[in-house]
Amino acid sequence: MKPANIILFVALLVFLAAAGAGFMLYQYAVTPTSATNTTIVVWIKPGQGFSETVTQLQKVGLVRHPTKFRWLVRLRGDDRRIQAGEYVLQTSMSPWTILDTLVRGEILLHKVVIPEGATLVQIARILETAGLVSRDAFLRAACDRGLVKALGLEGNTFEGYLFPETYYFPKGVTPKQVIRKMVAHFRSVFTPAWTKRARAIGLTTHQVVTLASIVEKETAKPEERPLISAVFLNRLKRRMRLESDPTVIYGIKDFDGNLTRKDLQTVTPYNTYQIMGLPPGPIANPGRASIEAVLYPSDQPYLYFVSRNDGSHHFSRTLREHNRMVRRYQHRRP
Repeated sequence: MKPANIILFVALLVFLAAAGAGFMLYQYAVTPTSATNTTIVVWIKPGQGFSETVTQLQKVGLVRHPTKFRWLVRLRGDDRRIQAGEYVLQTSMSPWTILDTLVRGEILLHKVVIPEGATLVQIARILETAGLVSRDAFLRAACDRGLVKALGLEGNTFEGYLFPETYYFPKGVTPKQVIRKMVAHFRSVFTPAWTKRARAIGLTTHQVVTLASIVEKETAKPEERPLISAVFLNRLKRRMRLESDPTVIYGIKDFDGNLTRKDLQTVTPYNTYQIMGLPPGPIANPGRASIEAVLYPSDQPYLYFVSRNDGSHHFSRTLREHNRMVRRYQHRRP
């Protein structure tokens, strides 16, 4: 055989071998890993190496031919593009689809619902229950004065500024990342128009949020919020104490659910039966409606309100009328 023919023959063999290997790798890439469909949650740690990731996927049954998977990844140039995070994968996925998911960073996001009126402690408990951050770590970050100042907020903690909403967070999120996202949402809600309105009624943003948190805690009825707000704003204008039970409760460490006369008489920064004006900061994280109620209160002269024990309140203009309603609803006397 002539040398030229030998070269052509060898080249043909190499081409056929490469084509065959390429076809086999293609078949491997697009063929489901398993005929069964089992869901597997995989956590790829930040900084985890490529080889460790392949071994991890092999152990849980998502990669059956690690050598072929490595070839596929390197041919695609994805060995350094796999993103850290928590993934929900199925054994019925093909290696190509699994790799696409890891490279695109389609991580699992955990739903977290922060209700209106939740406190920092309650939010910390919600996040810990969701398995995202520890309660103590979150509270340390939420009470970090340096971080509060860095984000341009008043007060000593983030109480009041972690906007109640439904959030989605990935595993591995840090307390500061959670806080930044909630504060960013607060800022998106508390628009420049609201800031301008606050100034027009003589309040700072911090004062608005503080009063809104009290309104939030005083009533669960949306239609009552502007009335509750009007009562407190009227009292502030007349230099009357707010006398709000929720503020007293907030200032009691390890409150047991029983508000006593002694509690009302004990001076704390949050006891509005004893102090004049607003407490030093919010007592919860108010929702949009409570903030709006403070900015746009009802035009009513009410100075008092008392619970009817059915979730609603009776509003009064005078102390005489208020005392009569207290006897009716609280003491069951006419």
